[in-house]
Amino acid sequence: MSIYKRGDVWWVRFTTPDGSRVRKSAGTTNKRAAQEFHDRLKQQAWRTGALEERPRYTWEMAVVQWLKEKSHKASLEKDKEIFRWVDRYLGGKRLDHIDRVLLFEILEAKAAEASPSTANRHMSLVRAVLRRACEVWEWIDRVPKAPMLSVDSRRTRWISRQEAAKLLAELPDHLAAMMRFTLATGLRQRNVSRLSWADVDMERACAWVHPDQSKTGNAIAVPLNANAMAVLQSQQGFHPEYVFTYQGRPVTQVNTKAWRKAVARAGLTDFRWHDLRHTWASWHAQAGTPFNVLQEMGGWKSSEMVRRYAHLSSAHLLDYAARVHWQESA
Repeated sequence: MSIYKRGDVWWVRFTTPDGSRVRKSAGTTNKRAAQEFHDRLKQQAWRTGALEERPRYTWEMAVVQWLKEKSHKASLEKDKEIFRWVDRYLGGKRLDHIDRVLLFEILEAKAAEASPSTANRHMSLVRAVLRRACEVWEWIDRVPKAPMLSVDSRRTRWISRQEAAKLLAELPDHLAAMMRFTLATGLRQRNVSRLSWADVDMERACAWVHPDQSKTGNAIAVPLNANAMAVLQSQQGFHPEYVFTYQGRPVTQVNTKAWRKAVARAGLTDFRWHDLRHTWASWHAQAGTPFNVLQEMGGWKSSEMVRRYAHLSSAHLLDYAARVHWQESA
């Protein structure tokens, strides 16, 4: 029998053209509704299998479904930024037409303008959407193998104060302001670009990064030194909600042509926006800031993340070095 009861609920069963057996709950206690559900399901299976008329699901449809299901995700805004970027390659594409060649093109393009780790994060999200489209939504039969780039996690690129001054002189005003604030606070790019006035206390000279805005999921208290306060004062009056804006809108991208051209004019090589955070931490290490304090200020979970800057300062070792000494005899 094509429909049958389990308890009070009707179920359907049938065999598809490829021999697969389907058993599904119709989710109803009404026999007629169950029969209609069975007929629609069987017709779709025959159209897909026998006539090869699988619905043409597109990348945009997958993105909409992903955002709907992941509306609770803390990093959803970051997902949206990535989707906007990859749309230039996947916009209008059918999911079953996305292959490894296209994915590798996306990976190389992002790595060229940002970094291998950033490119990998973009690819990880694309891969997650495709995998869900295959394994959960059953929109495609297979997921193309997504390439990933090797990343050197030991990379710590920083610049001197003189180099920073050269770069600042080459940047447009809105990026220069964000760079000054980053060098003063060490905040990640997203926390700077999305900083709102509601999270700034000018009287107490502090700001906050909420747990849902933090990479580690922990809240970060941000002390504002004189340089940071000067930047904030210069930004007052431009926008009622966000601190850093360009032409009346929040800045969502910093790795722009303006940034890359400024880096080149300043004579810097292999320098990315995230390296401003490395520069901030390196300057602190050279100034003798204790590593436990630097870890708290930078919002790092692990002390290992801070130890990468240890070689830049030996001040904390001087007392121990002095314990072993000798005097040459005349």
